[in-house]
Amino acid sequence: MTERRKTRQIHVGNVAVGGDAPISVQSMTITKTADVEGTLQQIYALNMAGADIVRCTCNEQAAAEGLAQIVPRSPVPIVADVHNNHLMALAALEAGVHCLRLNPGNIRKPEHIKLVASEAKDRGVPIRIGVNAGSLDRDLYEKYGKATPEALVESAQIELRYFEEVGFDDVKISVKASNVPLMIESYRQLSAVTDHPLHLGVTEAGPPPAGLIKATAGMATLLAEGIGDTIRYSLTADPVEEAKAGRQLLEAMGLRERRGLDLIACPSCGRAEIDVIQVAKDAQAALEAENLPIQVAVMGCVVNGPGEAREADIGIAAGRQRGHLFVKGQVVRVVPEDEMVQALLEEARLLVSEGVDARLAAADAGAEAEAEADRLALLGEQGADANASEQKVDLIRKTMEDGQPHK
Repeated sequence: MTERRKTRQIHVGNVAVGGDAPISVQSMTITKTADVEGTLQQIYALNMAGADIVRCTCNEQAAAEGLAQIVPRSPVPIVADVHNNHLMALAALEAGVHCLRLNPGNIRKPEHIKLVASEAKDRGVPIRIGVNAGSLDRDLYEKYGKATPEALVESAQIELRYFEEVGFDDVKISVKASNVPLMIESYRQLSAVTDHPLHLGVTEAGPPPAGLIKATAGMATLLAEGIGDTIRYSLTADPVEEAKAGRQLLEAMGLRERRGLDLIACPSCGRAEIDVIQVAKDAQAALEAENLPIQVAVMGCVVNGPGEAREADIGIAAGRQRGHLFVKGQVVRVVPEDEMVQALLEEARLLVSEGVDARLAAADAGAEAEAEADRLALLGEQGADANASEQKVDLIRKTMEDGQPHK
């Protein structure tokens, strides 16, 4: 394989992209973003399947308001996908997203592009220029006669110049196409004229197995040439399959380390009553020593934790000085807070040796009811909006009303 191309590095939340950072895996939710709980469940499932970054659509005000509640509870950085309305980009910034994806073929007014870039610059939020052969600016279609590699690269360069006018360069770029040779040549040409990190993908690849083959053919070719800093499979399938495929591709090419234990943890928020980072570190150390091939979740609150991480094999959520130990989303035991990690380790061993059904059958009587009492008590103490999401929703509504950003 060719040595990886040197690019500048940006940060999408806490995930570095470009430079010497590991190549990251991305996917996109297919839920309505306004469905906060459903979207969070999908984000957690994607994270557990291998996604480092997750994109959510921001196509209407309700979606932006949903993002305000999703972002503080997400275990991974969130990218807002914006197409035609620049106000949606401003609203997503109000919601606190970690990155924007803009399609230069759809948002075309320079003043709108530069306004969004200025606001992103002020907030330290990167932007992906997402060029797509299927939605190329009509002026470029007329110039080149069709979607060509030169047309896709020029589209990205035009957008970059608008950004440069306002001093914004916190950028990554994609030049996607559903035609694999067109996609490959577009990225080759782009990599020769910019050092911005590149987001690889074959857009609209279709359902597996054909979609997997097309996407792998395009991305693996470029990765083998040292081109690419983050990847996404675009499949007509459950997005969890995208995340799994991305992780497996990078592992197969020796670009990411293989893993046995898959531990995820929430980033903490207004509901957390423990040091989530420390508990996650302790749990990871204990479980990795056992080399258990399972998905484990460490959640900072009992109000949302078991539901958000229900796809995990096993997990624990903290609240009111106790830990709710759950298997596949069902609480099987309630333990003292200082015994959380040990209880998690013991249950994980039993889960591997006995299986899910046996561990669910061995659940403590009354554990679910005891856990529900804790959840309701915390809701009573903290209220339904411990993350102050409603304040962000108000800012979004003001932005949508007057077309101006609010800080």
